[in-house]
Amino acid sequence: MEPVLCLDVGSTWTKGALISQDGSLIATAQHRTTPPEVMNGIEAVAAETGGDAATALVCSSAGGGLRLAVVGQERMVSAEAGYRVALSAGAKVVHVAAGELSGAGVRALRESRPDVVLLVGGTDGGETRVLLHNAHRIAANRLRCPVVLAGNVQAGQEALATLHATKRTVVPTDNVLPDVGELAPGPARRAIREVFLQHVIGGKGLSRGTRFRRMVRAVTPDAVLGGVSRLAATLATDEETPGAVLVVDVGGATSDVYSAVSTVDDDTPRKTVELPADRRTVEGDLGMRWSAPGVVSEAAAERLLADGEEAGLAEAATRRAADVGWIPQARQDIEADARLASLAAVVALRRHMRLVEGRMGPKGAGLLVLSGGVFRHADQSTLDTVRGVLAEDPVLRPVLRHARITVDKDYVLAPAGLLADTGRAEAADRLLRDRLAF
Repeated sequence: MEPVLCLDVGSTWTKGALISQDGSLIATAQHRTTPPEVMNGIEAVAAETGGDAATALVCSSAGGGLRLAVVGQERMVSAEAGYRVALSAGAKVVHVAAGELSGAGVRALRESRPDVVLLVGGTDGGETRVLLHNAHRIAANRLRCPVVLAGNVQAGQEALATLHATKRTVVPTDNVLPDVGELAPGPARRAIREVFLQHVIGGKGLSRGTRFRRMVRAVTPDAVLGGVSRLAATLATDEETPGAVLVVDVGGATSDVYSAVSTVDDDTPRKTVELPADRRTVEGDLGMRWSAPGVVSEAAAERLLADGEEAGLAEAATRRAADVGWIPQARQDIEADARLASLAAVVALRRHMRLVEGRMGPKGAGLLVLSGGVFRHADQSTLDTVRGVLAEDPVLRPVLRHARITVDKDYVLAPAGLLADTGRAEAADRLLRDRLAF
């Protein structure tokens, strides 16, 4: 039986993993992403892994991933519900608007440069005025990106006709708030994903033909979240008291945190104030290159820096932001990278914990996975230092007190998500068991 080639096409690197039908990892490779023709990088990775003839499963965050704006009825209900749906769909939320859009509100929405607008508002059978007003505002202004319409079903047809009249691409789906106090994010998540695959990938200027667009199955964070969910399910099968799974992925521009506590079906309505069992947060001000200065300023605000440390670390961060392709060679530069990564991870995890407080169970996290190039390429001494910083942080200690801390050395979470999404759950589980050493 032929193997499967799982590919993640990012803005900087295209990573590939060739996986056998039983879930064994055969080979990995990476290549610089090659816009304006990303297929060149994909073909190079396929050749290096020996997966030229294999079935290819592809996820992508190239071109900035999926930028999503949420327009809702009022922030504490409709807009917040849409915001949670968007995060769990693998999108980066770049704007949230609540209430009737004014001229200034439309300008702010347009200036956020969204790839997709998620338009929500009102429960089924409830108030329709705000949703219809916002549909008219979006239709009348220079905002050409696709719209996912997931609001009050009674206003849906009129809102859809209003948007269609100005030749907008609109994908209607079920209300994310079908009743007071209920959040049903599943249909909106699927619609956002479909819009990304059909309408957004092709507009990123990543490939001249249609082959790449046809290959992509998911936005990368969505694939990773699927892998994290599968990892939690696997731990629950293997261990009596597994605890939750936490993943922190520190990149050049953002730090993403994922948590999974169960495999609850997201289509099951639940109270708006509750969080999905599988959760992702994106910290756009915390990264190793573009956002390195933000790591230092936020670490200072959280009182994580030692006396006299801020000035030197700020200088190192500024250097990295000015030359995002720079690779440290000297020991002191490698140590500065490790320190920035540790701080980014701590701040990102602290923020995530504030959002999922009470959802991690009595044991807290049973497994913490470190992801990102800075961790994958670190030596053992550096990793031990990072583990110590995380385990000893007073805010994180209650959550991590029972957690094993490992590194996703082979970058298998996104491939596992792709495998599970295509009916290869057993292969995904084998891959996770083998490569994350539990």
